[in-house]
Amino acid sequence: MVRKRVIVHGRVQGVFFRDTTRRTAESRGVAGWVRNNPDGSVEALFEGPEDSVESMVRFAREGPRGATVEHVDVRDEPPEGLTGFRIA
Repeated sequence: MVRKRVIVHGRVQGVFFRDTTRRTAESRGVAGWVRNNPDGSVEALFEGPEDSVESMVRFAREGPRGATVEHVDVRDEPPEGLTGFRIA
């Protein structure tokens, strides 16, 4: 199990980024959450099997249709055993 926190910068709010991230994470068995930040970025926490979490980081680097991702900050964190994925 691994855990990564990502902050996605660019045109990432108002383009269904959070809902698409939630659906994608659920389909890949990744736990965590996603939220909009006041500065216009989107922040997400992904926890699960390494391959699945890495696929979510790759998804965050592209985003859903309509998003323009400028850059993504990724930070490793110790896993906490999260279950489920939610929009915070």
